[in-house]
Amino acid sequence: MHDVMAGYIERGEVPGIVTLISRKGEVHVEAYGMKALGGSSPMSRDTLFRIASMTKPITAAAAMILVEEGKLQLDEPVDRLLPELAGRRVLKRLEGPIDDMVPANRPITLLDLLTFRLGIGIVMAPPGQYPIQRKMADLGLEPGPTPPVHEPDEWIRRLGSLPLIHQPGEAWMYHTGSDVLGILIARAAGQSLEHVFRSRIFDPLGMGDTGFHVPAGKLARLPASYMTSPDPSQGTLMVHDDPEVGRWSRPPAFPSGGGGLVSTADDYLAFCRMMLNGGRQGSGHILSRSSVELMTTNHLTPKQIEGACDFLGVNRGWGFGVSVSIGQDHLTSKPGRFGWDGGIGTSGFSDPNEDLVGILMTQRLMDSPEPPGVFQDFWTSVYQAIEAGD
Repeated sequence: MHDVMAGYIERGEVPGIVTLISRKGEVHVEAYGMKALGGSSPMSRDTLFRIASMTKPITAAAAMILVEEGKLQLDEPVDRLLPELAGRRVLKRLEGPIDDMVPANRPITLLDLLTFRLGIGIVMAPPGQYPIQRKMADLGLEPGPTPPVHEPDEWIRRLGSLPLIHQPGEAWMYHTGSDVLGILIARAAGQSLEHVFRSRIFDPLGMGDTGFHVPAGKLARLPASYMTSPDPSQGTLMVHDDPEVGRWSRPPAFPSGGGGLVSTADDYLAFCRMMLNGGRQGSGHILSRSSVELMTTNHLTPKQIEGACDFLGVNRGWGFGVSVSIGQDHLTSKPGRFGWDGGIGTSGFSDPNEDLVGILMTQRLMDSPEPPGVFQDFWTSVYQAIEAGD
């Protein structure tokens, strides 16, 4: 693994990498490269990363905590706490005008949010191809690697002004459900999403470096993030987010349950280990085993999985905030494996059958839904290493 990961640094494909493998009580962590292109500050084990959509499993876990506390119910319509989403209407056809609608067959439920079957999310088409995409972009609701800029109440009001793309429960549509879920959690708890996360998950698990922004005293540990440069003559990569003045240098207007957190490899390991342990941490517990089992079970029908293949890939379904392997077509896709990637260059999955957690942290944005080479080579190396060790 060291040689393979080091190759990505030497070729300039990513400035730096942190890898972590945890299995059967043993943890191996390695840092490669620098925090910035051409910089002199090396990557380290405690480097902070924008984990983007690796936030989604944490948001789902927070929702299930509130279910266990009796503050939410899986089959309950969200209308009570999110009146902005009551009385939904649905587009007659994706390519049609946004005022050509029919009434929704039923309300959106918490289960719909957790499984991304609320009826709206990323449209798998080039940006701006359909009227609903253009309207979402105009309202600041278009999902992307940078969290929304509107405050939660305004964001959900804007979302409520749009029709759904599918009937609730009908189809899997990525991302938006987690941002809606974050607002629902905050309203159900009567606290900010940050407070819910910290009091119920981060503090009990010792995740002291995880949050929605980086305090000034820790900014030196946050590297710049990069994206592919549109002009190769100016270099392969360009800065996406500057740590000193960028989006994560201050508290956000919108704490995004879909992609707003920063974390470290060790902090995220604490969350993954809790999930592998059936919700338990030491002598206490964060979630019941039943909740973890529900979260890590595929909830999509074969038809829904087929329609989601461009994003999920083959032989993967969706649980609550995580993808779930349901078949094996690669040495890394063992049935029961669960987790998710982050669009700013991170990956975290757990394999209950191997008692395994793997975490990859980089700071380069993904160019497409297809995992980049560094992801694929990391996971291949993980499984090759454990089988060679056995």
